[in-house]
Amino acid sequence: MNSFFISNSYFYSAEWASNHPLAISRQAKFYDLCQILGWLPKEKILQCNGLNQEKIAEIHDYNYVIILKKASSGINLDQETRLKYNIGNFENPIFTGIYERAAASVGGSVAAANAVMNGGTAFHPAGGTHHGKRDKASGFCYFNDPIFAIKTFIDNGFSRIAYVDLDAHHGDGVEEYFKNDDRVFISSIHEENRWPHTGKLDDNKKGRIINIPVSAGINDDEYNLIINALYINVCKFAPQAVVITAGADCLNGDPLSKMEISNIAFWNAVQKFCSLAPSRVVLGGGGYNPWTVSRAWSGLWAKLNGYEIPDILPSEIKEMFSAMSCDLIDDDEINPVWLNTIADQENHGDIRTHFIDLSDKIRAFAE
Repeated sequence: MNSFFISNSYFYSAEWASNHPLAISRQAKFYDLCQILGWLPKEKILQCNGLNQEKIAEIHDYNYVIILKKASSGINLDQETRLKYNIGNFENPIFTGIYERAAASVGGSVAAANAVMNGGTAFHPAGGTHHGKRDKASGFCYFNDPIFAIKTFIDNGFSRIAYVDLDAHHGDGVEEYFKNDDRVFISSIHEENRWPHTGKLDDNKKGRIINIPVSAGINDDEYNLIINALYINVCKFAPQAVVITAGADCLNGDPLSKMEISNIAFWNAVQKFCSLAPSRVVLGGGGYNPWTVSRAWSGLWAKLNGYEIPDILPSEIKEMFSAMSCDLIDDDEINPVWLNTIADQENHGDIRTHFIDLSDKIRAFAE
């Protein structure tokens, strides 16, 4: 089956200020790693263009689109405007090119969906900006590219699209947009009591919306139990296409969450949901540990394409990992596994009672 890697030059530069969680070269390191291992042949790389402002404004407020474009070009915004659109602050800083980068991200999701309209898998690691709201930025997300991927399928006649969000933070922007659209199944597994503090279990709607907040410290066995429960529900929906936000902040070692799953459990989950439909778009999302995110996404790309993940890494990659740094992670917190392998050690453990109860509740939605 065809597979595509979505690329654009804007994705490989880190413009955020040094104290911002996204001031790490996530895309560049991931790309370099895959290139070194020979996992990115030219025929699989699909260059995307930035979506034009008229198309972006079909989902986002036109005035917000124009304001962000002006700010990106260096035009100073007054405080009232910055507050209104939630930009120009620590969370969503303004820098030259931010509009173009955000437009490329949504353009990448449109290109990804179009590429697999007749079957296949498209991986867009610079996507997954699932917090973006119609008229403002939110949670490091200026536009909401998963919406564009789903909408592209709908515009091409698809009537059943499943959205699966594996990011540690609830995909609130996507749910808000599609919550009343019966063509879209919306699901999210995220850490409870974590920003944006939405996606409660009580918010669920049988057959259409399933939010699964999980407690901190979730291990692989607990995670697999929850994944299997959600899988039953997505399978019953019988999607024609799946869109997955594969945020790597759900992994053990991420500084912005307390979930503790291995990248092996993460890969298995993505592949499990991909098996449910012939057309699959896999997006990136969160991930604020440069070692775990680059290893997780490169390994995921390998799994999606049948590439063998080496047990021993080339010295070039080990040197690259050793040279990486992150303001959010102290030197003594760096796990030696992150420097020498791509695959984690699986994190097995006891399954706590409340996870069994949670799994039963989720399975009941499919009955």
